[in-house]
Amino acid sequence: MSISRAATGGMLLCRAEPLAARPPAHLLRVPLLLVPAGTWSALVPEVKPWLAGEESVAEVLSGWGSAIALGTNWPVLSVWWEGGRAGFTLSSGFRRTAAYEWDAAGRPAGAPDAMRTLAVRLGLDPVLDLEELERLTRTDPAGAPTLDGAGDGEARLLGLLALLTRAGLALPAGLSPGEPADRLRAAARVAAGAETVEWAGWRDAVRAELDAVEEGPLGPWVRGPKARLLGAVQVAAGAPLMLWAVRRRSPGWAAAGAFLTAQGALSLAYDRARTHR
Repeated sequence: MSISRAATGGMLLCRAEPLAARPPAHLLRVPLLLVPAGTWSALVPEVKPWLAGEESVAEVLSGWGSAIALGTNWPVLSVWWEGGRAGFTLSSGFRRTAAYEWDAAGRPAGAPDAMRTLAVRLGLDPVLDLEELERLTRTDPAGAPTLDGAGDGEARLLGLLALLTRAGLALPAGLSPGEPADRLRAAARVAAGAETVEWAGWRDAVRAELDAVEEGPLGPWVRGPKARLLGAVQVAAGAPLMLWAVRRRSPGWAAAGAFLTAQGALSLAYDRARTHR
């Protein structure tokens, strides 16, 4: 594949399936394409805010990745390329980000421990995988890349993504470093399972979050027969406890009974509202 050195683009790689990646992606308030990528999800921008000149593609995508990661328990890898240069930023909750980049000749620049941080947070092999990651950061004494002849920045980033297939990453065809943003977006649109994520107000964002919870491991206890049974048990236990505590003038038990009753009533009301949605 021929790579244009003038190409600029990037994407966000979330260590989560689309169901979990969709709600935080909504909160960015920018149109994105959400694509399944193995056990990961890829978010491809449908806009190019870096063309305004205020921020580079690296700064834009790193900011988006950090924003998504703040509200999740899985890491987000922002990858970018511009004119042969390429790099990544790894965001994980409130922990310090790890960033690394290569210039058009493949010369590295970044924190010395960035690759080690990447390996730890993504659960890679601390010996074999880390050794391959560190190969991507080496140059010979003359400053030339030492990556088996494929030494430019985009090739280094491609090598990184190839290594992440061991962590479950499987990018669809066409989502590759060096592709122009328009071509990247076109490839994402035709990928299997692709969907558009676009801000449509807080109501839709909250609805998307509720859908994700209901379809997750806690779903049966949030909505459905188990949720209704749990709510009924809470009301049945809380109401008598609250009445007994009032007669005994016990504020602590009264508060516990009120909490159980309210929790059960809310669970029943939520199940009914979502059922008749």
